This record gives sequence, C-alpha cells and structure tokens, in this order.
Amino acid sequence: MKSKLLVTTLLVSSVFIGGCSASNSESDENGTMDHSNMTEEDMSNMESMDHSNMTEEDMKEMDMENGHASHTNLVALNDSTGENELALPPLVEPENGVVNITAQQGTTEIFEGVQTNTFGYNGSFLGPVIRMTEGETVTFRTKNELTEPTTFHWHGVDIPGEADGGPHQLLEPGGTEDVKFTVSQGASTLWFHPHPEGATAEQVYKGLAGFIYIEDNRSKNLDLPKEYGINDFPLVFQDREFTQEKQFDYQAVRNDDGTIGNTLLINGTLNPKLTIGKEKVRLRLLNGANARNYTLKLNTGDKFQQIATDGGFLNQPIEMSEITLAPGERAEIIVDFSKYNSENEIALVNEDDIRLLPFSIDKQKSNSIEISESLNDYVVTDEERNLPVTKKLELFGMGKMVYINGQQFDMNRIDFTQKQGETEIWEIYNKPDMMGGMIHPFHIHGTQFKVVSIDGKEPPANLQGWKDTISIESGQTVKLAVKFNHKGIYMFHCHVLEHEENGMMGQVEVI
Repeated sequence: MKSKLLVTTLLVSSVFIGGCSASNSESDENGTMDHSNMTEEDMSNMESMDHSNMTEEDMKEMDMENGHASHTNLVALNDSTGENELALPPLVEPENGVVNITAQQGTTEIFEGVQTNTFGYNGSFLGPVIRMTEGETVTFRTKNELTEPTTFHWHGVDIPGEADGGPHQLLEPGGTEDVKFTVSQGASTLWFHPHPEGATAEQVYKGLAGFIYIEDNRSKNLDLPKEYGINDFPLVFQDREFTQEKQFDYQAVRNDDGTIGNTLLINGTLNPKLTIGKEKVRLRLLNGANARNYTLKLNTGDKFQQIATDGGFLNQPIEMSEITLAPGERAEIIVDFSKYNSENEIALVNEDDIRLLPFSIDKQKSNSIEISESLNDYVVTDEERNLPVTKKLELFGMGKMVYINGQQFDMNRIDFTQKQGETEIWEIYNKPDMMGGMIHPFHIHGTQFKVVSIDGKEPPANLQGWKDTISIESGQTVKLAVKFNHKGIYMFHCHVLEHEENGMMGQVEVI
C-alpha cells in the first residue's frame, strides 16, 4: 500500500503544481484565474481524479500522507470532567484613554502541578477583555516582551490600515508602539491576536489571543444580560495537543492543512465547568482555534437564542438548536437556565456529543430579564443587492499548495484596490480539489461586511448581520458587500492559520 500511496501522492502533487503554475501566469484586472494556457487534459486532471480503485482506508491514508485535513474525521476532543471552574479574563477599560497591552511569555499551570511554557497578553496565557465605547478615542499602548517579533492585529475592528496590525506592522522584541484611533462602530464582540508573517499560527497556538468588547448607547439600553462574569461570559474555544511533559510543541504537531489537537481549552481552562444562576445567561462565543470548526449545542436538545454575529447584533433574537463557528468567527447566544434545577446535568456539547462545558446552576442567582425583541436595524439594501460583482476570488488547494486566484501571498504585491467609503461586491468561490475540498473561513481585515448571498440564495437568518469572517464550504460561492471606512493596506485570507501562512492570503489597498 505504501508504494501505491507514494505514487498517487506524487501524482496529486504534480497535478497541483502544474495547474497552479499555469494559472499564475496570467490574471485579469480583478485577479480572476485564467486557465487559457491549460490543456483540456490538464483541466480535467485538476478538477477531478478517479479514486474508484481505492478503498476508503486508502483514501484516508492518502489524506494523512498529504497532511490534508478533510475536517470530517477529526481527532476527537476530550470529554470535560468539569473539575475546574472556568477562568475569566480580567476586564480592562481605557484609563485616561489608554490601554496597555504587553505580549509576553511565561508559564501557566494548565495541568495540576505542572508549569507549561505559554504566551499571553498582560499575563502568562491568553489576554484580557478590552471594553470600549463607540465614539471613544483610545490609544492601545503595545509592547513586545517576547524574544521574537510579533504584531497586534485588531480582528474585526474598523481601524486605519497603518494601525491594523497586519504583517507590515512588525514589532521587534523590546519594541513599543502606540495605536491611537476613534471607535467608530457599534456594539460587538471582537478579538485581537498576532499576525506576523510565518509565525501567526504558532504564536496563537501558544496563547496570544484576547477579546474586545465594544458597547454603544443602544447596547447599554437593551434588555440583555450584561453583568460581566455574572450573567455575561466570554468563551474562547481552542484545541491543543501537549507533549508527555505537558508542554506545547507546535512544530512537532503542525499540520499544513490546519493544526488540530485532542485537548480542549476554554479560556485556557482544562476540563472546565461554568457556575451560573438560574437565569438567562449571555455567552460570547469565539472560535480561537487554528483550524477546528466547532458545532455547539445543549446536551438536552433545548434551543437557545442567537443575538449577535461577528460584528454586532442581529435585528432580533433567532432560535437555534446548534451553531457552527469556523476559526475566527464569533456569535453571542442567550441560554435560559431558569427552567433547570441544580440537579440537572446541563452542558454545551459538540456534534459528537462530547461534553465541552458543563454548567453548575447556583440557585442563589436569578434574573427575570425579558430579552429585547428589537436589537438592531441591519439591512442589505436593494442598491447593494443590485451592484455588479467587481472582485472575484477563487480559493483553491491544500497543504502548502493553497492559492487565491492562483497566487500565493506576496507582501510586495497589491492584489486589489478599492476606494474609501465605496461599497463593492466581492464574489468568493471555494473551488473543490480532488480530495473533495474543505471549509475555508474567509476573513477581511479592517471592515465588517454584509453577506448578500450564498450560492445565489439569501443567507440564513443567523448570518443576516455584520460579519468579518465567513465559513465557505467546498463548492460554495458567496457574495459580500464590502466597504472600507479608512485608507490603508488590509489583508484578506483563509483563517485556517496554517493556510494563511502557506500563502492563502492577499492584500487590498484602500485609496
């Protein structure tokens, strides 16, 4: 089998190299791939391969040999024992308009009695929740105390390109930089993480990630759970793999198609549980993983309400039985625990019913909040629906051979330009590969976009809100209404961090 597998793997590689090098040669003004130099046979080989003589076992082994994460047969996560109370990040607000944020390294007791080497912001592991208000002028006073370069990327923040924290804004060890801007967007749950070229995945893996909350006048007056750590909780889901010594060894487990681990950490807590009241509780969900998608539901089968997407509130609460988040995506949900008793075993589980976060109900806490029925006034206008497509992007490939419009990232190349304040329609197609393809979470820096359509149809109700990252399945085409409020250079890329580092990233310059 090994020899047959090697031949097939080499054939797969040659098809990718041939197909993509041909498409590198020419592109139109929108960066759309031109296959005019490819023969019909080349196209046929690139589009599909006949695996009819291969067994399912052969296919799976080939998948592993290529490092191609199909994300349909993932390494299973551990079942949370619920023995550790969930850690809550400290809440930080601007003091005299300034927030100090330091990237540093240290050790953290993730496993009892063991110190694991980790990275963090303002601490040894992960980062704080930074809470700001729309209209406020804020200075992020950043400092790099790591022994390697990093950046500070404000994921989802409407911010000038020079302050966005992409790979252009590298901060060397010992360096400091002030990032000053005015908060110009509405209430939302955002996050921040590093974005240095070639090192993003490992730095996030080791612990560099934190939340950003933006509040506005509307959110402050809505009837919602909003007491931090009482009935309003941030939850960042990350899967990791540890050595026998309970350390991170990213380079040993790195997968070019997305690094997946067998150990779940929520807010950096192993085997977590969350103690809540017999009341309505707001959970702010962030998929902070390198590559794993999370499908979240209640083990009871009961429904919850989704109230927000990446960039702000939905127009009204949407009843959901489960929600799937790709890397980089966020959502806010309301779970009503008032109908349960402390004896009930309630937990967030995944699609395999693995217990991710058990809840412990404290009868002493209760509220009688009636969730506001009108949350926002988001709309995709007729004008936006009727705009022509002006930018086409094709996501394609696997492992180290991942491409946008047949090209890999080049920091010296601008792929698109767009005028400040003008809305354009971006059409993104996730082209299947011979292994069937995989989901690509597509992220654009420096803006919140509107999902106009998915495969020509209106998006589901829970995606009808502001987004900065969208999960695009293999074979899907999405249209996005994109507007930048600031000038500068911004990244767009797959948020599977290893795909981003392998070249599935481009640049748009806003002029």
